[in-house]
Amino acid sequence: MSGHNKWSSIKHKKGAADAKRGKVFSRLIKEITVAARMGGGDPNSNPRLRSAIAAAKSENMPKDNMERAVKKGTGELEGVNYEEIIYEGYAPGGAAVLVECLTDNKNRAVADVRHLFNKSGGNLGENGCVAWMFDKKGLIVIQKSAVDEDQLMEVAIDAGAEDVNDEGDSFEVITTTGDFEAVKEAIEKASIPIEMSEISMIPQNMLTLQGKEAEQTVRLMEALEDCDDVQKLYTNADIPDDALA
Repeated sequence: MSGHNKWSSIKHKKGAADAKRGKVFSRLIKEITVAARMGGGDPNSNPRLRSAIAAAKSENMPKDNMERAVKKGTGELEGVNYEEIIYEGYAPGGAAVLVECLTDNKNRAVADVRHLFNKSGGNLGENGCVAWMFDKKGLIVIQKSAVDEDQLMEVAIDAGAEDVNDEGDSFEVITTTGDFEAVKEAIEKASIPIEMSEISMIPQNMLTLQGKEAEQTVRLMEALEDCDDVQKLYTNADIPDDALA
């Protein structure tokens, strides 16, 4: 499993299909709106907005959708006021789970998230119960087939990256949040294609799960993934290849 072990890694291993395009667009629009509200509508001076727009473009979101989302965030158009909330809990077997939400109804969001934890054999915890197990880092993923390892190492480290990890079919470049933009720009300038880039929560240690606990954890994460208020999921669960056979 990928070292940073975000939920997307489990989905990739399990062979699960990506979320439907409508759900992907909904989450991206929320992120663009909130980024514009918090940092202004100019992506050149708003790194969060710049990253959100780049992600939207990678999903082939129409330009009009992005522009409307920005205008809703800046107040030029009427829009929903989303609140950012992070919920923390434990999956079956004790794996830590961070749930990032953008919601217009906090009561609904916490009720839905708590119900899904309970239904899947996990439990929702108090604020701070698992966040200390993760570090906020910049994460840039590049397919191995698209780059020479020595070239990537040289470009990334020279630009300020903390580490470059070999994750099977891809490389993961890890940065501080402060160096994230500079490292990403250096990689792009070197004409190295980036598969995914984001500010991520990277676990300090992994917890290996097997059997029923592994299956229950995946079911929990899948259920959370389907929740409309959920934006991103992180876990320190390490699901071996044979655990989901």
